[in-house]
Amino acid sequence: MGSLVRRLLDARDDALPYLTHQQETVTRGELRERVAKQAAVFAGFGIGPGSTVGLRTPPSFTQVEVLLALWRLGAQVMLFDFRLKPAEVAALCTSCRPQFMVRAGSNVQATFGFRPEYEVVTECRGTGRTAATGHRLVQFSSGSTGRPKVIGRTAASLAAEVDRFAGITGMPGEGDRVLLLSSTAHSFGLVAGLLHSLAAGVSVVFAPRISARDLLRTAVDHRVTALFGVPMHYELLAAATDPPGLPGLRVAVSGGELMPPDVAARFAERYGVPVGESYGTTESGVVAMDVGGTLRPSVGPAAPGMVVRVRRGELDVALDESPYLFDSGGTQYADGWLRTRDRASVDGTGAVRVHGRADSLVVIGGLKVDLTEVEHVLRGHPAVDQAVVVHEGVTEAYVVTGAVASSEELLRWCRERLADYKLPRVVRLLDALPRTSNGKLVRQPALLRERAVG
Repeated sequence: MGSLVRRLLDARDDALPYLTHQQETVTRGELRERVAKQAAVFAGFGIGPGSTVGLRTPPSFTQVEVLLALWRLGAQVMLFDFRLKPAEVAALCTSCRPQFMVRAGSNVQATFGFRPEYEVVTECRGTGRTAATGHRLVQFSSGSTGRPKVIGRTAASLAAEVDRFAGITGMPGEGDRVLLLSSTAHSFGLVAGLLHSLAAGVSVVFAPRISARDLLRTAVDHRVTALFGVPMHYELLAAATDPPGLPGLRVAVSGGELMPPDVAARFAERYGVPVGESYGTTESGVVAMDVGGTLRPSVGPAAPGMVVRVRRGELDVALDESPYLFDSGGTQYADGWLRTRDRASVDGTGAVRVHGRADSLVVIGGLKVDLTEVEHVLRGHPAVDQAVVVHEGVTEAYVVTGAVASSEELLRWCRERLADYKLPRVVRLLDALPRTSNGKLVRQPALLRERAVG
Protein backbone atom coordinates (compact mmCIF):
# COMPACT_ATOMS: atom_id res chain seq x y z
CA MET A 1 0.00 0.00 0.00
CA GLY A 2 2.93 2.29 0.66
CA SER A 3 4.00 1.80 -2.95
CA LEU A 4 0.56 2.87 -4.19
CA VAL A 5 0.68 6.02 -2.04
CA ARG A 6 4.12 6.90 -3.41
CA ARG A 7 2.90 6.26 -6.95
CA LEU A 8 -0.07 8.59 -6.48
CA LEU A 9 2.01 11.35 -4.89
CA ASP A 10 4.72 11.07 -7.55
CA ALA A 11 2.31 10.96 -10.50
CA ARG A 12 2.35 14.71 -11.23
CA ASP A 13 4.25 17.92 -10.53
CA ASP A 14 4.37 18.89 -6.85
CA ALA A 15 3.38 22.47 -7.69
CA LEU A 16 -0.09 21.46 -8.93
CA PRO A 17 -2.98 22.27 -6.58
CA TYR A 18 -4.75 19.23 -5.15
CA LEU A 19 -7.20 20.21 -2.38
CA THR A 20 -9.06 23.53 -2.31
CA HIS A 21 -11.61 25.02 0.06
CA GLN A 22 -12.53 28.69 -0.31
CA GLN A 23 -9.19 30.56 -0.22
CA GLU A 24 -7.09 27.68 1.12
CA THR A 25 -5.26 25.36 -1.24
CA VAL A 26 -2.95 22.41 -0.59
CA THR A 27 -0.54 21.60 -3.42
CA ARG A 28 0.64 18.10 -4.12
CA GLY A 29 4.04 18.93 -2.62
CA GLU A 30 2.44 20.29 0.55
CA LEU A 31 0.29 17.16 0.77
CA ARG A 32 3.43 15.03 0.54
CA GLU A 33 4.94 16.90 3.50
CA ARG A 34 1.75 16.67 5.56
CA VAL A 35 1.44 12.95 4.91
CA ALA A 36 5.05 12.41 6.01
CA LYS A 37 4.47 14.34 9.26
CA GLN A 38 1.27 12.46 10.04
CA ALA A 39 2.99 9.15 9.32
CA ALA A 40 5.80 10.02 11.74
CA VAL A 41 3.27 10.74 14.49
CA PHE A 42 1.38 7.49 13.88
CA ALA A 43 4.60 5.50 13.78
CA GLY A 44 5.32 6.87 17.25
CA PHE A 45 2.13 5.15 18.44
CA GLY A 46 3.44 1.86 17.06
CA ILE A 47 1.34 1.84 13.90
CA GLY A 48 3.04 -0.07 11.12
CA PRO A 49 2.55 -2.83 8.52
CA GLY A 50 -0.51 -4.92 9.36
CA SER A 51 -1.77 -2.61 12.12
CA THR A 52 -5.55 -2.21 12.15
CA VAL A 53 -6.81 1.34 12.48
CA GLY A 54 -10.34 2.71 12.59
CA LEU A 55 -10.59 6.17 10.99
CA ARG A 56 -13.55 8.40 11.79
CA THR A 57 -13.17 11.98 10.61
CA PRO A 58 -15.46 14.25 8.58
CA PRO A 59 -14.54 15.04 4.96
CA SER A 60 -11.57 17.39 5.23
CA PHE A 61 -7.98 17.93 4.22
CA THR A 62 -7.14 16.14 7.47
CA GLN A 63 -9.06 13.02 6.42
CA VAL A 64 -7.04 12.76 3.21
CA GLU A 65 -3.70 13.33 4.94
CA VAL A 66 -4.41 10.81 7.69
CA LEU A 67 -5.68 8.11 5.33
CA LEU A 68 -2.64 8.38 3.06
CA ALA A 69 -0.29 8.48 6.07
CA LEU A 70 -1.77 5.29 7.56
CA TRP A 71 -1.58 3.56 4.19
CA ARG A 72 1.99 4.74 3.76
CA LEU A 73 2.80 2.86 6.98
CA GLY A 74 1.09 -0.28 5.66
CA ALA A 75 -1.86 -0.17 8.03
CA GLN A 76 -5.26 -1.67 7.37
CA VAL A 77 -7.67 1.27 7.60
CA MET A 78 -11.30 0.74 8.62
CA LEU A 79 -13.15 3.73 7.22
CA PHE A 80 -16.12 4.78 9.36
CA ASP A 81 -18.66 7.31 8.11
CA PHE A 82 -18.47 10.20 10.59
CA ARG A 83 -22.29 10.33 10.66
CA LEU A 84 -22.52 6.96 12.41
CA LYS A 85 -23.58 7.11 16.05
CA PRO A 86 -21.24 5.78 18.78
CA ALA A 87 -23.42 2.69 19.25
CA GLU A 88 -23.06 1.85 15.54
CA VAL A 89 -19.29 2.29 15.61
CA ALA A 90 -19.03 0.18 18.77
CA ALA A 91 -21.03 -2.62 17.15
CA LEU A 92 -18.76 -2.66 14.11
CA CYS A 93 -15.65 -2.65 16.29
CA THR A 94 -16.90 -5.72 18.13
CA SER A 95 -16.24 -7.89 15.09
CA CYS A 96 -13.36 -5.94 13.51
CA ARG A 97 -11.41 -5.15 16.69
CA PRO A 98 -9.10 -2.36 15.47
CA GLN A 99 -5.91 -1.85 17.45
CA PHE A 100 -6.19 1.93 17.11
CA MET A 101 -8.97 4.46 16.62
CA VAL A 102 -8.13 7.76 14.93
CA ARG A 103 -10.82 10.42 15.10
CA ALA A 104 -11.42 14.13 14.99
CA GLY A 105 -10.90 15.68 18.39
CA SER A 106 -13.86 18.07 18.20
CA ASN A 107 -17.54 17.16 18.37
CA VAL A 108 -18.09 16.13 14.75
CA GLN A 109 -21.82 15.67 15.29
CA ALA A 110 -22.05 19.43 15.86
CA THR A 111 -20.00 20.24 12.76
CA PHE A 112 -21.82 22.49 10.33
CA GLY A 113 -20.35 22.62 6.87
CA PHE A 114 -16.90 21.70 5.58
CA ARG A 115 -13.81 22.36 7.68
CA PRO A 116 -10.36 21.82 6.15
CA GLU A 117 -8.55 20.92 9.37
CA TYR A 118 -9.33 18.86 12.46
CA GLU A 119 -7.33 18.00 15.53
CA VAL A 120 -6.51 14.30 15.40
CA VAL A 121 -6.90 12.03 18.44
CA THR A 122 -5.35 8.55 18.40
CA GLU A 123 -6.61 5.95 20.85
CA CYS A 124 -4.81 2.65 21.47
CA ARG A 125 -7.16 -0.28 22.07
CA GLY A 126 -5.79 -3.20 24.04
CA THR A 127 -8.35 -5.64 22.68
CA GLY A 128 -7.44 -5.01 19.04
CA ARG A 129 -5.88 -7.52 16.69
CA THR A 130 -3.56 -7.23 13.70
CA ALA A 131 -4.77 -7.67 10.14
CA ALA A 132 -5.33 -11.30 9.20
CA THR A 133 -5.51 -10.55 5.45
CA GLY A 134 -3.83 -8.30 2.92
CA HIS A 135 -6.79 -5.94 2.68
CA ARG A 136 -5.79 -2.34 3.37
CA LEU A 137 -9.15 -0.58 3.08
CA VAL A 138 -12.12 -1.86 5.05
CA GLN A 139 -15.62 -0.48 4.56
CA PHE A 140 -19.02 -1.51 5.85
CA SER A 141 -22.34 -2.24 4.20
CA SER A 142 -25.41 -3.61 5.95
CA GLY A 143 -26.36 -7.20 5.19
CA SER A 144 -29.84 -8.57 4.52
CA THR A 145 -30.14 -9.88 8.08
CA GLY A 146 -29.09 -6.63 9.69
CA ARG A 147 -25.58 -7.93 10.28
CA PRO A 148 -23.07 -5.56 8.64
CA LYS A 149 -20.98 -6.81 5.76
CA VAL A 150 -17.30 -6.08 6.26
CA ILE A 151 -15.74 -5.36 2.87
CA GLY A 152 -12.01 -5.37 2.20
CA ARG A 153 -10.04 -3.90 -0.68
CA THR A 154 -6.39 -4.69 -1.36
CA ALA A 155 -3.80 -2.26 -2.66
CA ALA A 156 -3.95 -4.07 -6.01
CA SER A 157 -7.74 -3.70 -6.12
CA LEU A 158 -7.60 0.03 -5.41
CA ALA A 159 -4.76 0.58 -7.91
CA ALA A 160 -6.73 -1.30 -10.58
CA GLU A 161 -9.80 0.87 -9.96
CA VAL A 162 -7.76 4.07 -10.26
CA ASP A 163 -6.50 2.74 -13.59
CA ARG A 164 -10.06 1.85 -14.66
CA PHE A 165 -11.20 5.41 -14.07
CA ALA A 166 -8.20 6.65 -16.04
CA GLY A 167 -9.29 4.47 -18.96
CA ILE A 168 -12.87 5.76 -19.05
CA THR A 169 -13.48 8.32 -21.79
CA GLY A 170 -14.30 11.80 -20.51
CA MET A 171 -12.93 11.52 -16.98
CA PRO A 172 -11.30 14.72 -15.65
CA GLY A 173 -7.57 15.07 -16.26
CA GLU A 174 -4.66 17.34 -15.39
CA GLY A 175 -5.77 20.94 -15.08
CA ASP A 176 -9.40 20.08 -14.38
CA ARG A 177 -11.09 21.24 -11.19
CA VAL A 178 -13.73 18.91 -9.79
CA LEU A 179 -16.29 20.07 -7.23
CA LEU A 180 -16.55 16.96 -5.06
CA LEU A 181 -19.90 16.58 -3.33
CA SER A 182 -19.95 12.77 -2.99
CA SER A 183 -18.99 11.37 0.42
CA THR A 184 -15.27 10.68 0.71
CA ALA A 185 -16.06 7.81 3.10
CA HIS A 186 -17.71 5.88 0.27
CA SER A 187 -16.31 4.32 -2.87
CA PHE A 188 -17.17 6.83 -5.60
CA GLY A 189 -16.08 9.89 -3.63
CA LEU A 190 -12.97 8.16 -2.31
CA VAL A 191 -11.63 6.51 -5.45
CA ALA A 192 -13.06 8.59 -8.32
CA GLY A 193 -13.03 11.84 -6.35
CA LEU A 194 -9.79 11.64 -4.36
CA LEU A 195 -7.47 8.86 -5.55
CA HIS A 196 -8.05 9.17 -9.30
CA SER A 197 -7.72 12.95 -9.01
CA LEU A 198 -4.39 12.54 -7.23
CA ALA A 199 -3.18 10.20 -9.98
CA ALA A 200 -4.47 12.39 -12.81
CA GLY A 201 -3.43 15.82 -11.54
CA VAL A 202 -7.00 16.99 -10.96
CA SER A 203 -7.70 19.69 -8.36
CA VAL A 204 -10.41 18.69 -5.87
CA VAL A 205 -12.64 21.53 -4.68
CA PHE A 206 -14.92 21.40 -1.63
CA ALA A 207 -17.92 23.64 -0.94
CA PRO A 208 -18.39 25.19 2.53
CA ARG A 209 -21.99 23.95 2.79
CA ILE A 210 -24.46 21.88 0.80
CA SER A 211 -26.82 24.57 -0.39
CA ALA A 212 -27.54 25.70 -3.94
CA ARG A 213 -26.09 29.12 -3.16
CA ASP A 214 -22.82 27.77 -1.74
CA LEU A 215 -22.39 25.14 -4.45
CA LEU A 216 -22.90 27.65 -7.23
CA ARG A 217 -20.68 30.28 -5.61
CA THR A 218 -17.92 27.69 -5.22
CA ALA A 219 -18.33 26.52 -8.82
CA VAL A 220 -18.06 30.09 -10.11
CA ASP A 221 -15.23 31.24 -7.82
CA HIS A 222 -13.04 28.22 -8.63
CA ARG A 223 -14.09 27.87 -12.26
CA VAL A 224 -14.88 24.19 -11.79
CA THR A 225 -14.83 22.03 -14.89
CA ALA A 226 -16.33 18.87 -13.36
CA LEU A 227 -18.93 17.98 -10.74
CA PHE A 228 -19.22 14.68 -8.83
CA GLY A 229 -22.29 14.18 -6.66
CA VAL A 230 -25.48 12.20 -6.06
CA PRO A 231 -28.95 12.93 -7.50
CA MET A 232 -29.86 15.03 -4.47
CA HIS A 233 -27.14 17.54 -5.37
CA TYR A 234 -28.30 17.79 -8.98
CA GLU A 235 -31.90 18.24 -7.91
CA LEU A 236 -30.81 21.03 -5.58
CA LEU A 237 -28.91 22.81 -8.36
CA ALA A 238 -31.65 22.28 -10.92
CA ALA A 239 -34.13 24.02 -8.61
CA ALA A 240 -31.89 27.06 -7.94
CA THR A 241 -33.44 30.46 -8.63
CA ASP A 242 -31.59 32.58 -11.23
CA PRO A 243 -28.38 30.52 -11.15
CA PRO A 244 -25.22 31.92 -12.72
CA GLY A 245 -23.86 30.39 -15.87
CA LEU A 246 -21.14 27.76 -15.54
CA PRO A 247 -19.37 28.06 -18.89
CA GLY A 248 -16.35 26.03 -17.76
CA LEU A 249 -18.38 23.04 -16.62
CA ARG A 250 -17.97 20.15 -19.07
CA VAL A 251 -18.46 17.03 -16.92
CA ALA A 252 -21.17 16.22 -14.37
CA VAL A 253 -21.38 12.67 -12.98
CA SER A 254 -23.78 11.13 -10.50
CA GLY A 255 -22.81 8.11 -8.42
CA GLY A 256 -24.23 6.24 -5.44
CA GLU A 257 -27.77 5.75 -6.77
CA LEU A 258 -29.49 5.85 -10.13
CA MET A 259 -30.18 9.34 -11.43
CA PRO A 260 -33.90 10.04 -12.02
CA PRO A 261 -34.19 11.00 -15.72
CA ASP A 262 -36.31 14.07 -14.94
CA VAL A 263 -33.67 15.47 -12.59
CA ALA A 264 -30.95 14.90 -15.19
CA ALA A 265 -33.08 16.64 -17.81
CA ARG A 266 -33.76 19.69 -15.61
CA PHE A 267 -30.06 20.04 -14.73
CA ALA A 268 -29.01 19.73 -18.38
CA GLU A 269 -31.59 22.28 -19.48
CA ARG A 270 -30.46 24.78 -16.87
CA TYR A 271 -26.68 24.38 -17.15
CA GLY A 272 -26.20 22.89 -20.62
CA VAL A 273 -24.32 19.81 -19.39
CA PRO A 274 -25.75 16.26 -19.48
CA VAL A 275 -25.46 14.30 -16.23
CA GLY A 276 -23.33 11.16 -16.52
CA GLU A 277 -23.79 8.01 -14.48
CA SER A 278 -21.33 5.91 -12.48
CA TYR A 279 -22.53 2.52 -11.25
CA GLY A 280 -20.53 0.38 -8.87
CA THR A 281 -20.45 -1.46 -5.57
CA THR A 282 -18.38 -1.09 -2.43
CA GLU A 283 -17.04 -4.60 -3.04
CA SER A 284 -15.82 -4.05 -6.60
CA GLY A 285 -15.57 -0.32 -7.12
CA VAL A 286 -16.81 1.11 -10.42
CA VAL A 287 -18.57 -1.45 -12.63
CA ALA A 288 -19.98 0.65 -15.48
CA MET A 289 -19.87 4.33 -16.35
CA ASP A 290 -21.21 6.83 -18.85
CA VAL A 291 -19.38 10.10 -18.20
CA GLY A 292 -21.12 12.00 -20.99
CA GLY A 293 -24.65 11.14 -19.90
CA THR A 294 -25.68 10.17 -23.44
CA LEU A 295 -26.63 6.52 -22.85
CA ARG A 296 -29.42 6.84 -20.27
CA PRO A 297 -31.39 4.74 -19.29
CA SER A 298 -28.29 2.53 -19.30
CA VAL A 299 -25.44 3.29 -16.88
CA GLY A 300 -22.90 2.82 -19.64
CA PRO A 301 -20.62 -0.01 -20.73
CA ALA A 302 -18.62 -2.10 -18.29
CA ALA A 303 -15.54 -0.21 -17.13
CA PRO A 304 -12.17 -1.33 -18.58
CA GLY A 305 -11.22 -4.72 -17.16
CA MET A 306 -14.61 -5.41 -15.57
CA VAL A 307 -16.47 -8.60 -16.55
CA VAL A 308 -20.20 -8.77 -15.87
CA ARG A 309 -23.04 -11.17 -16.54
CA VAL A 310 -26.79 -11.24 -16.05
CA ARG A 311 -27.96 -14.36 -14.28
CA ARG A 312 -31.58 -14.91 -13.35
CA GLY A 313 -32.25 -11.28 -14.12
CA GLU A 314 -29.60 -9.98 -11.71
CA LEU A 315 -26.17 -8.50 -12.39
CA ASP A 316 -23.06 -10.41 -11.32
CA VAL A 317 -19.51 -9.02 -11.35
CA ALA A 318 -16.39 -11.18 -11.69
CA LEU A 319 -13.95 -10.87 -8.77
CA ASP A 320 -10.80 -12.94 -8.21
CA GLU A 321 -11.50 -13.41 -4.51
CA SER A 322 -14.16 -12.72 -1.93
CA PRO A 323 -14.12 -9.12 -0.70
CA TYR A 324 -15.81 -10.08 2.58
CA LEU A 325 -14.07 -10.33 5.92
CA PHE A 326 -15.21 -12.37 8.93
CA ASP A 327 -17.60 -14.47 6.79
CA SER A 328 -19.92 -11.46 6.61
CA GLY A 329 -20.90 -11.77 2.95
CA GLY A 330 -23.16 -14.80 3.19
CA THR A 331 -23.90 -16.14 -0.29
CA GLN A 332 -23.25 -12.87 -2.08
CA TYR A 333 -19.89 -14.11 -3.42
CA ALA A 334 -19.47 -17.57 -4.92
CA ASP A 335 -17.40 -19.24 -7.63
CA GLY A 336 -15.62 -16.04 -8.64
CA TRP A 337 -18.78 -13.92 -8.96
CA LEU A 338 -20.15 -11.13 -6.82
CA ARG A 339 -23.94 -11.03 -6.78
CA THR A 340 -24.90 -7.36 -6.81
CA ARG A 341 -28.58 -8.24 -6.28
CA ASP A 342 -29.46 -5.48 -8.70
CA ARG A 343 -31.97 -6.37 -11.39
CA ALA A 344 -30.26 -5.61 -14.69
CA SER A 345 -29.90 -6.29 -18.40
CA VAL A 346 -27.09 -5.84 -20.93
CA ASP A 347 -27.92 -4.77 -24.49
CA GLY A 348 -26.20 -5.73 -27.72
CA THR A 349 -23.69 -2.89 -27.41
CA GLY A 350 -22.60 -4.01 -23.94
CA ALA A 351 -24.36 -1.17 -22.13
CA VAL A 352 -25.63 -2.12 -18.68
CA ARG A 353 -29.13 -1.14 -17.61
CA VAL A 354 -30.02 -1.39 -13.92
CA HIS A 355 -33.70 -1.88 -13.11
CA GLY A 356 -33.61 -1.63 -9.30
CA ARG A 357 -32.75 -3.56 -6.18
CA ALA A 358 -33.66 -7.19 -5.80
CA ASP A 359 -33.37 -7.17 -2.01
CA SER A 360 -34.00 -4.83 0.88
CA LEU A 361 -31.16 -2.41 0.21
CA VAL A 362 -32.31 1.09 -0.69
CA VAL A 363 -30.36 4.24 -1.47
CA ILE A 364 -31.19 7.48 0.34
CA GLY A 365 -29.30 10.63 -0.64
CA GLY A 366 -26.60 8.52 -2.27
CA LEU A 367 -26.10 6.38 0.85
CA LYS A 368 -27.07 2.72 1.03
CA VAL A 369 -29.44 1.72 3.81
CA ASP A 370 -30.55 -1.83 4.55
CA LEU A 371 -34.10 -1.72 5.86
CA THR A 372 -33.58 -4.90 7.87
CA GLU A 373 -30.91 -3.12 9.92
CA VAL A 374 -33.54 -0.55 10.93
CA GLU A 375 -35.95 -3.37 11.74
CA HIS A 376 -33.27 -5.02 13.86
CA VAL A 377 -32.79 -1.83 15.89
CA LEU A 378 -36.54 -1.41 16.41
CA ARG A 379 -36.91 -5.00 17.54
CA GLY A 380 -34.21 -4.34 20.11
CA HIS A 381 -36.62 -2.07 22.02
CA PRO A 382 -38.11 -3.95 25.00
CA ALA A 383 -41.67 -3.09 23.99
CA VAL A 384 -41.44 -4.11 20.32
CA ASP A 385 -42.60 -7.55 19.21
CA GLN A 386 -42.56 -7.13 15.43
CA ALA A 387 -41.38 -4.49 12.97
CA VAL A 388 -41.47 -3.97 9.22
CA VAL A 389 -39.65 -1.07 7.57
CA VAL A 390 -40.42 -0.02 3.99
CA HIS A 391 -39.18 2.72 1.71
CA GLU A 392 -41.23 4.34 -1.02
CA GLY A 393 -40.07 7.91 -1.29
CA VAL A 394 -39.62 8.01 2.49
CA THR A 395 -38.76 5.38 5.09
CA GLU A 396 -41.67 4.23 7.23
CA ALA A 397 -41.76 1.75 10.11
CA TYR A 398 -44.76 -0.36 11.10
CA VAL A 399 -44.53 -1.82 14.59
CA VAL A 400 -46.46 -4.14 16.90
CA THR A 401 -45.74 -3.64 20.58
CA GLY A 402 -46.40 -5.89 23.55
CA ALA A 403 -46.17 -3.05 26.05
CA VAL A 404 -46.92 0.67 26.11
CA ALA A 405 -44.59 2.60 23.81
CA SER A 406 -45.30 5.69 21.76
CA SER A 407 -44.14 6.42 18.23
CA GLU A 408 -42.05 9.30 19.61
CA GLU A 409 -40.28 6.98 22.06
CA LEU A 410 -39.43 4.51 19.30
CA LEU A 411 -38.10 7.30 17.09
CA ARG A 412 -35.87 8.46 19.95
CA TRP A 413 -34.66 4.87 20.36
CA CYS A 414 -33.69 4.75 16.67
CA ARG A 415 -32.10 8.21 16.76
CA GLU A 416 -29.71 7.07 19.51
CA ARG A 417 -28.61 4.00 17.54
CA LEU A 418 -28.75 4.90 13.86
CA ALA A 419 -27.22 7.54 11.63
CA ASP A 420 -29.69 10.25 10.70
CA TYR A 421 -29.96 9.14 7.06
CA LYS A 422 -31.14 5.68 8.22
CA LEU A 423 -33.95 6.95 10.44
CA PRO A 424 -37.58 6.21 9.55
CA ARG A 425 -39.58 9.33 8.82
CA VAL A 426 -42.51 7.96 10.83
CA VAL A 427 -43.26 5.00 13.12
CA ARG A 428 -46.83 3.68 12.96
CA LEU A 429 -48.21 1.40 15.70
CA LEU A 430 -50.44 -1.50 14.62
CA ASP A 431 -52.34 -4.19 16.50
CA ALA A 432 -51.00 -6.78 14.07
CA LEU A 433 -48.87 -6.81 10.94
CA PRO A 434 -50.47 -8.21 7.80
CA ARG A 435 -49.16 -11.54 6.53
CA THR A 436 -49.36 -13.51 3.32
CA SER A 437 -51.22 -16.82 3.09
CA ASN A 438 -48.03 -18.73 3.87
CA GLY A 439 -47.33 -16.61 6.97
CA LYS A 440 -44.72 -14.18 5.63
CA LEU A 441 -44.89 -10.55 6.71
CA VAL A 442 -46.28 -8.27 4.01
CA ARG A 443 -43.87 -5.55 2.88
CA GLN A 444 -46.10 -3.69 0.46
CA PRO A 445 -46.19 0.00 1.54
CA ALA A 446 -49.73 0.61 0.23
CA LEU A 447 -51.19 -2.35 2.13
CA LEU A 448 -49.36 -1.39 5.30
CA ARG A 449 -50.66 2.17 5.08
CA GLU A 450 -54.20 0.88 4.59
CA ARG A 451 -53.86 -1.27 7.70
CA ALA A 452 -52.53 1.71 9.66
CA VAL A 453 -55.44 3.89 8.59
CA GLY A 454 -57.97 1.15 9.26
